[in-house]
Amino acid sequence: MDWINSIVSIANDYLWSYILIAMLVGLGLWFTINTGFVQLTQVKEMCRLVFEGAGRKGRKGHISTFQAFCVSTSSRVGVGNIAGIAIAVTTGGPGAVFWMWVIAMIGSASGFVESTLAQIYKLKRPGGGYIGGPAYYIYNGLKSRFFAQVFAVLISVTYGLIFNSVQANTMALSIEKAFGITPTMTGVAIALTTALVICGGLTRIAKVAGWMVPVMAGGYLLIALAVTVMNIAMVPTVLKQIVTCAFSFDSVTGAAIGMAMMTGIKRGLFSNEAGMGAVPNAAAAADASHPVKQGLVQAFGVFFDTGLVCTASAMLVLLTPGWGEAGVTGIALIQHNLVQQLGSWSEVFISITVLFFAFSSIIGNYFYGEMNIPFLSRSRLTLNTFRLCVIGMVFLGSIASLSLVWNLADLFMALMAIVNLVAITLLGKRAYIALEDYVAQRKRGIAEPEFDPKILPNTHGIACWPRAKDDELN
Repeated sequence: MDWINSIVSIANDYLWSYILIAMLVGLGLWFTINTGFVQLTQVKEMCRLVFEGAGRKGRKGHISTFQAFCVSTSSRVGVGNIAGIAIAVTTGGPGAVFWMWVIAMIGSASGFVESTLAQIYKLKRPGGGYIGGPAYYIYNGLKSRFFAQVFAVLISVTYGLIFNSVQANTMALSIEKAFGITPTMTGVAIALTTALVICGGLTRIAKVAGWMVPVMAGGYLLIALAVTVMNIAMVPTVLKQIVTCAFSFDSVTGAAIGMAMMTGIKRGLFSNEAGMGAVPNAAAAADASHPVKQGLVQAFGVFFDTGLVCTASAMLVLLTPGWGEAGVTGIALIQHNLVQQLGSWSEVFISITVLFFAFSSIIGNYFYGEMNIPFLSRSRLTLNTFRLCVIGMVFLGSIASLSLVWNLADLFMALMAIVNLVAITLLGKRAYIALEDYVAQRKRGIAEPEFDPKILPNTHGIACWPRAKDDELN
């Protein structure tokens, strides 16, 4: 196993040091400029759409805009927001947090473009609802079956198998530390529970995510807020440390700027998934009146993930004196710090929180895989085989090496991101035009803007627009 881990680490160093950082930052800035700084100018509209959608129900067989937001958030807000942030801080120093903020701000524009494209090129799903994502807009928009299938394979393996093993791994370690339950027993329990949910299909997954996400995120943010208030006098110092170490070459105070930047961007992308091509699969499933609505909702998700949840985790680490000498990292460091801050009961709380975070991510990750399986094969046998593989990887991830699991996640995430970033760059103009149309309609006082694909230079592959007049909007 060590030699495999070594090869994967070398590949990751090359991809992340020379290719992805340039692509993520460069293209994120490109999308920011071409959308007129959508992540800043449309914040009010993003919030309106999210809170408005929370009070509406989708049509039978369809996934509402808010449910799609919850599915994507369930995947985003996983153990990467807890264990991953702790690993980033111990590896890259406090400065890594700053670079996570930067990649979130830049990446939200990428998130907007990819989710809007997913809505434009979505297809109707047999039995009701919609299906889509990068594989679909690569095939229908760029007319490339080969790269569409490459992406479909990558996301199915990355999310359904690799990322789910990461979630299960962190869950098993947390439960073992808090309750003394062996990873094997935890793996069996997680695998069985996963099977019960994913075998119910996409609609059941969306419903489970719809109630689980607000509960888990709300509870975790309240605990982080309590710790922050208890240490409010330290907050200015910690914030200064984050910014200072982001540009520091002194390894004693954090890490060299290159390590802080690379670690922050890797963990930031793993956490908020902007530009990676995962979130568009949830965005495409939403029953919306205009593609830009879901683009804005998912762009808001990047802010929610990094601005709130990841920052909360960073505070839990950095506000605890002696965190650098604790001798642990990942979820163990979060648990150690919470015990120091709030007492032994908090170790149990964080273990239960990790259960919610990790399990919601598992079902959200599976959702992405199932959305792409029909693109590869419409056979029921293929889908059931994929489900069995997911369940198996959830179990294996519970007992696997932490280092190898995280390194594999980084490698597959990089490959996915490269394919998707190239695609949305080539198709980006369609998202810019859709945004201009949406903003123009809103300025005219239209409460529910409608999308007509005739405004685009090319309508090839667009099958679900304009919406039927008798469709109930949400």
